[in-house]
Amino acid sequence: MTKLSVNINKVATLRNARGGNVPDILKVAADCERFGADGITVHPRPDERHIRYADVYDLKSIVTKEFNIEGYPSEDFLKLVMDVKPDQVTLVPDPPTAITSNAGWNVLEHKQFLTEVIEKLHSVGIRTSIFVGTDLENISVVPETKTDRIELYTEPYASDFGRISNEDAVAPFVQAALLAQELNIEINAGHDLSLENLTYFSKNIPWLKEVSIGHALISDALYLGLETTIREYKNCLRDSE
Repeated sequence: MTKLSVNINKVATLRNARGGNVPDILKVAADCERFGADGITVHPRPDERHIRYADVYDLKSIVTKEFNIEGYPSEDFLKLVMDVKPDQVTLVPDPPTAITSNAGWNVLEHKQFLTEVIEKLHSVGIRTSIFVGTDLENISVVPETKTDRIELYTEPYASDFGRISNEDAVAPFVQAALLAQELNIEINAGHDLSLENLTYFSKNIPWLKEVSIGHALISDALYLGLETTIREYKNCLRDSE
């Protein structure tokens, strides 16, 4: 079954709004795993407005399942992940001021840079994933970087789901995933996936390795509770089998 990685950035945003250590990031991460999450995702940014670099070091000692760190491969970010050695690093093209990830890499334009970063991460045994859109020409260049996976940027799918036909909404992602599969690149997905649209997405791309979900899941947990919410997201993935 496709794995569910819970992005806990929004929990850190809540903590930082008040100061102190409530909610406790480490406890939330441990509880997510205890409630059935297959991994934990964080996306530290230079201004540390949500997850802080210190949090990442602390999380390494308590995450017992898969640890995925997302971010732009700046010198500081690379030092962090080379120190922590998570299971996976997802490379995103966000500028420092971005509110959230809103586009994938232009792989052809940044191929040399990405190749060098990935080689460095592979040298210490870290699996890599590149955040990309659905442009097939762009994905066709991905194998040259030697990355292990891509993560499909799913905001366009989420925006179109229920607005146009769901078949049309998911079609570009199916095509992109099929090409990646032909190229022997494994596939993750994330951004604005939710209880409403996740089952349909994963049913149409059943070979997905992992989905990373934060904003929607944490928002749902305000109403449903964290344990129930994680169970419901896992059910979405299970129902797509």
